Amino acid sequence: MSIAPPRQPRFVQLHREDRAAVRQELAAGLLAPAARTSAKYLYDPLGSRLFDAITELPEYYPTRTEAALLHRHGPAIARRLPKGATLVDLGAGNCEKAARLFGLLQPARYVAVDISVEYLHTALECLQRQYPVLDMLGVGLDFSSSLELPPEVGEGTRVLFYPGSSIGNFTPEEALPFLRQARAAAQGGGLLIGVDLVKPRAVLEPAYDDALGVTAAFNKNLLLHLNRLLGSDFAVHDWQHVAFYNESASRIEMHLQAARTLSVRWPGAERRFERGERIHTEISCKYQLGDFQSLLAAAGFTQIDAWTDERGWFAMYWAQA
Repeated sequence: MSIAPPRQPRFVQLHREDRAAVRQELAAGLLAPAARTSAKYLYDPLGSRLFDAITELPEYYPTRTEAALLHRHGPAIARRLPKGATLVDLGAGNCEKAARLFGLLQPARYVAVDISVEYLHTALECLQRQYPVLDMLGVGLDFSSSLELPPEVGEGTRVLFYPGSSIGNFTPEEALPFLRQARAAAQGGGLLIGVDLVKPRAVLEPAYDDALGVTAAFNKNLLLHLNRLLGSDFAVHDWQHVAFYNESASRIEMHLQAARTLSVRWPGAERRFERGERIHTEISCKYQLGDFQSLLAAAGFTQIDAWTDERGWFAMYWAQA
């Protein structure tokens, strides 16, 4: 009697880096009156590993709080979600968060979406050994610009999973079109999304400026990534990590601040930075519970449910497409 070979995850790479376009985008941001870069450039291979370390820090509450929320409310959440749907994990990373839901949601297929399938290979191959029957697909996609899933994802109902409050990296104005794209991609299913809520400054700011300096290293590593992408000559020791809660905009802001007056050069251009001048590298918006529900409704979702942890620090929403 022959034994069928074990199932293997499939991979589709849709994102193709246009180096010229990347250099143009980075140069435009650095030459803007208020210099800026996209948060996605924080996540080169070293940046991704540093972020994994950040999630283990005592100051960084979101990962622990979200995990506890899902453990506590998991059965109630699962009752609202369609069984046997395709689980689409946006920004899957190491896939651990979605894997914890397999038993509750019983997906027919698992689709892990990240900017590079190379980052997904090991995680998906390990998961496939743990769940040999489950169909798995890795998709390399930069969904921050467009959330168009490939045909390989298949037809049928989809549950889009976007945990970790990554939606906070968008302003509310940017989040709305993204949520509309998510609703269209769900194909009659819905969106399960983690959202960080407004809380005291004394809790928020240490989460983005920890005592060990891991978040500072994560932010400064961006400079090394820019040097590789742009051919610039940033020197890490010339820059300081700055993170603070902007209460009027209800968001954490991360910046890199020049420790002295300096010039940064790259092929074809240069930028002078005065001492104390900043490069804006990331935001993390915090929401009131009802405000994010209104944003989901504005994107066309219906039957919106929300669960929070005991302290009301974090929320998980299910929004029917």
